[in-house]
Amino acid sequence: MHLRSGHFQAGVHSFSLTTETGPCGSEANGTKAIFHLQDAIDYSRWSVAASCHSGNEVELSICSPPDAPIGKYSLTMTQDYRTINVGEFVLLFNPWCPADAVYMPETEKLNEYILAQDGIIFRGNHKYPVSDAWNFGQFAPRILDICLRILDTNPKFLRKPEMDCSGRRNPVYVTRVVSAMINCNDDKGVLFGRWQDDYADGVSPSSWTGSVDILHCWDSKSCQPVRYGQCWVFAAVACTVLRALGIPTRVVTNFLSAHDTNANLVIERYYDENGQSQKNSGDMIWNYHCWVESWMNRPDLKAGFEGWQASDPTPQEKSEGVYCCGPVPLKAIKEGELKLKYDVPFVFAEVNADVVTYIKRKDGTQDKVKDHSQVGVKISTKSVGSDKREDITHLYKYPEGSKEERQVFMKANHQNKLLDEPQEPGLDLKIKVSPNMKKGCDFDVFAAITNNTDKPKLCRLLFSSRGAYYNGTTFGAECGKKDLLNLQLSPDEEKRVPLRLNYSKYGSAITKDNLIKLVALLIEYQTNDTKLVVRDIVLEDPEIKIKILGEPKQNRKLAAEITLQNPLSEPLDNCSFCVEGADLTGGRTIKKTIKSVGPGQEAKMKVDLTPTQGGVRKLVVDFNSTKLHDVKGYRNVIISK
Repeated sequence: MHLRSGHFQAGVHSFSLTTETGPCGSEANGTKAIFHLQDAIDYSRWSVAASCHSGNEVELSICSPPDAPIGKYSLTMTQDYRTINVGEFVLLFNPWCPADAVYMPETEKLNEYILAQDGIIFRGNHKYPVSDAWNFGQFAPRILDICLRILDTNPKFLRKPEMDCSGRRNPVYVTRVVSAMINCNDDKGVLFGRWQDDYADGVSPSSWTGSVDILHCWDSKSCQPVRYGQCWVFAAVACTVLRALGIPTRVVTNFLSAHDTNANLVIERYYDENGQSQKNSGDMIWNYHCWVESWMNRPDLKAGFEGWQASDPTPQEKSEGVYCCGPVPLKAIKEGELKLKYDVPFVFAEVNADVVTYIKRKDGTQDKVKDHSQVGVKISTKSVGSDKREDITHLYKYPEGSKEERQVFMKANHQNKLLDEPQEPGLDLKIKVSPNMKKGCDFDVFAAITNNTDKPKLCRLLFSSRGAYYNGTTFGAECGKKDLLNLQLSPDEEKRVPLRLNYSKYGSAITKDNLIKLVALLIEYQTNDTKLVVRDIVLEDPEIKIKILGEPKQNRKLAAEITLQNPLSEPLDNCSFCVEGADLTGGRTIKKTIKSVGPGQEAKMKVDLTPTQGGVRKLVVDFNSTKLHDVKGYRNVIISK
């Protein structure tokens, strides 16, 4: 700062500064502060001190209290009854500050959960987790301004801006607002969710490779929701916003995730006598479901519930009248503390619900069948400093069958789990699959039946397959079926019944989720004992190969050559590559269209890149066509300075 009144003299020159955030700053609400020049900084409140001075120039250090509301601030200076506008600044949560509510002491975790602009999101299924790269891009141009606009567009701000801005001192409050604002069900939120295959008036959720385009689109279209998102897109955009605001955050995937609509901790499924799913319940088991975890203290709860908190921006059920979920302490989920804030029962059910299956007979009666389906397995996130999958199931639940697990179920009044009894030896039914199930190939799947008794059995086996959506709500066309009316099993005999899945049939039946749902139904004639097994399989996409041409150096141009070989026996039409990468593609997505790629031929693209920062960055690629939908690939690029 330049002084017009001559040399700066400590103790002689005096002035005050005023900071203010929101449209109606208030000292009582903590959104306005007036503070005077001091000899030294006071780190517990707003303060200002001269850090160094020379002649008529003085350098000031300004400190904010660790619990100050985040947001955009104005700064004015008053001296001798004259006030001048100094400028504006943005205040964020500070996870490096021990007194901040989001303090995280480990440098490696800060690098991963705050500073990393890209990451891995796990999809597929629990038997075959698929690693998809995502460009979070929280430091891309204008992203922080857009994140602050999201806060200023939320209904709480529009109703009572002074209270909303004051609430922004609390990461619990901010996380809850973000959870509601990423979906558009109650407000001018960022994303419109859709779980069918009709995306003609927008972008298919599986086509997105990063958050930057989504946030720019929402901002440029006057806060109109971007079409379309599904759970991993909602979670990834929430991760971008929360990291940009200074809250350590990671995306988490829960495989076999339950959606319990009536809060009874039971997922009820109905099938007819032919093994076909019947829509009699709103309960669902998603192949996987993604949400976010954020790191923070919980002064609103009793001690011991700080640390990772789950929140879910995907609109499923309302919380306090709004489509949002969380933040939920992971410890509350693990310990069955269902009365703690926020939404513990819903997330507890996602990882712990029991599955009860009924067969509806033609005469209108229904029978409960033995179903060993699991819920909440291989809960996954990206490892710190590595693209490997880290299994964090132990943070959500105790080992199955343990004494601690039973105590949690008693506390949560999970009667169905408490009544579980060991199964008597009898008929055993499993579904087994081939090792390589690549899209475009023909392969076998198997129903494995074992007679664990000393008596012969005569059974009926229905074994069917259909294209499936990952959220378990709707099934596509049939891919293949087998109905054996007289399956004979000798004592202690095991039989494997194959079902051939041919691309000529499943190719037109599967959805963009690349899933086939297998259902095996076994009925023993003598006792009418019925067993049902359901398993989803993921078809493997072809590999996208990425070759870096040149030495990756900061501010030096290089190129990447991208290829994909068509594995199908038919041509691919309307092909396109989309490429993006934080600090690699200039904050934009690069697209190239290719008319057609014949069977066995390669689709190729060359893209020019200019790295702007050193370190490891991900080049993320999406390939789309009429027959191969949104094939993903990525490569880590190590950029030297």
